[in-house]
Amino acid sequence: MISIKAHLNNVALHHTVFDLPFAFMGAVLAAGGHPSLYDLFWIAMAMTTARAAAMAIDNLADLRYDRKQPRMAYRAMVAGRISKREARIFIAICLVLMIVAVLQLQPVCLRLLPLAAIPFVIYPFMKRVTGWVHLFLGLAIAMAPAGGWVAVSGRIAAPMVLLCIAVALWIGAFDAMYGAQDEEFDRSQGLHSLAVSYGADGAFRISAALHIVCIACFFGVGVLMRLSALYFIGVGIAAGTLVYQHRIVSPTDFSRVTQRYFMRNGIVSIAIFVCTWLSFYI
Repeated sequence: MISIKAHLNNVALHHTVFDLPFAFMGAVLAAGGHPSLYDLFWIAMAMTTARAAAMAIDNLADLRYDRKQPRMAYRAMVAGRISKREARIFIAICLVLMIVAVLQLQPVCLRLLPLAAIPFVIYPFMKRVTGWVHLFLGLAIAMAPAGGWVAVSGRIAAPMVLLCIAVALWIGAFDAMYGAQDEEFDRSQGLHSLAVSYGADGAFRISAALHIVCIACFFGVGVLMRLSALYFIGVGIAAGTLVYQHRIVSPTDFSRVTQRYFMRNGIVSIAIFVCTWLSFYI
């Protein structure tokens, strides 16, 4: 039981709130509001196991840095509750379960799986290369709505691409803001981020611009899909959440950047997904 809890801590299972709603949203849109429970179950299984494997890979890649970072002391691998060997076994199990889940969906999903996996594989190492690392994380999370869409329809469409761009910019910009508090540590370790490249103030300005484009893309999805007004209410809630998060933190004050602040970002995914699904019924 302790080991299971440690692995769940290591992959931050509760953070699926950032990608799973958008995976379901992709499925709902592709199915015209009526995806099957069968598809939704296997989409959830594929996304959850893929994300868990990706997080474990990320934690393995960053372990030597996380051990030096006081903010990461709570992580299971840093605290020694999970060994590298145990993490690798966990990753292998998750990947097997993910493949099993993908096999239950549209055949094209298996063929596209290697392409979808690329962002997850390269993201952990991009902070050693570029300050725009946050967008690679965004691209990885954007595979959720893409996967949900293709899993149901078996094809790629313009609204899906626009939705993926919106999700990528949403997560990427938020990650840049959240990561700005580590500017000094990252610089001391030779790591990259927008804050390291442009300063925390520059990272916040870039994030604000990306979030504006993100909301415009979400709006565009509604227009292309001819969704009802309820969908746009969800986009409005998401926009209000982002504005609020930009207002309560600043490049010189991270005192309110807590776990609650981090998890509040999930309001964006939940609000848009719920309003999307309800828009087909109300």
